[in-house]
Amino acid sequence: MVIKVYIASSSGSTAIKKQQQDVLGFLEANKIEFEEKDIAANEENRRWMRENVPEDSRPASGNPLPPRLFNDSRYLGDYEAFFEARENNAVYAFLGLTAPPGSKVGEPLPHWQP
Repeated sequence: MVIKVYIASSSGSTAIKKQQQDVLGFLEANKIEFEEKDIAANEENRRWMRENVPEDSRPASGNPLPPRLFNDSRYLGDYEAFFEARENNAVYAFLGLTAPPGSKVGEPLPHWQP
C-alpha cells in the first residue's frame, strides 16, 4: 500500500500551498511513507488524479484541486477529509494504514464528561 499525495508545485493559490505543506509535513513528521505526485509538472499525474477522484467528490464546476490523497488507486479524500481525520485522531484509519503501537494518532480521544 502506497499513500499518494497529489500536489501542484506551482500553484498560485496560497491556500492550496498551505494545505499541501500541512499534509506533507504531517506525513513526514509521523514517518508515514508516501509518494508526492506533482500535477503541475507531470501531465500524466494530472490526468490520473482528475480521472480517479470520484464523481461525488468533484467540485460543482472545474477540476478537482490538490491536495488529494490516495492509497494506491483507492481515493481517500481531499484536504478537508484529511484535516477532519487528523482532528479526530483517525489519520491512520483514514489512510487505510495500521497505526504503530503507542501512536496517539490512531487512537480515539477519550470523551470528556463533566
